[in-house]
Amino acid sequence: MSIKNIRAILTSVLVLIAMSSFAQVNWVTIDEAQELNKQEPRKIMVDVYTKWCGPCKMMVKYTFNDKWIADYINKHYYAVKFNAEGPDSCTFKSTVFKNPGYVKDKRGRNGTHQFTQAIAPVNGRIAYPTVVFIDQDLNLITGVQGFQKPVQFEPMLKFINEDVYKTSNWEAFMKSFKSERAVNSPTQ
Repeated sequence: MSIKNIRAILTSVLVLIAMSSFAQVNWVTIDEAQELNKQEPRKIMVDVYTKWCGPCKMMVKYTFNDKWIADYINKHYYAVKFNAEGPDSCTFKSTVFKNPGYVKDKRGRNGTHQFTQAIAPVNGRIAYPTVVFIDQDLNLITGVQGFQKPVQFEPMLKFINEDVYKTSNWEAFMKSFKSERAVNSPTQ
């Protein structure tokens, strides 16, 4: 076997190993999530982001690409990626939401989508990213604003998915929380 062939084989093996360590969240639209929820009820997690938002890009790079986080989301939630300033209309609980302030080809910030205004405010303000949790009956549970490292996001996912929020507060939950993630990343 030539050195060239050995290099090609090693390169292929390394690519396969690298690809297996990357995870991917199965993103759907809010309309699709509602249809899926009719067939198999699950909570819905909405990542409300903008194209210009640095912390939103960090959530994608570090948190949503974390294998444990992506696997947990895919197993327990319908994951929606929603552009807070995008042009596309959507329907939620039979109400159509649009972005009348959207300006095509505008650079930087754009008009805020009506759906963003309906689900993303936390304490009266909208910030990006905001992850909104919705129950199986399409009721808003809560929104969490700002970049969350995987180590911060894991307990949130469990707190909501396991319905702990119904019987306990966050502080009490965190006192007994034990991570299932293998921590081996600088962003944790």
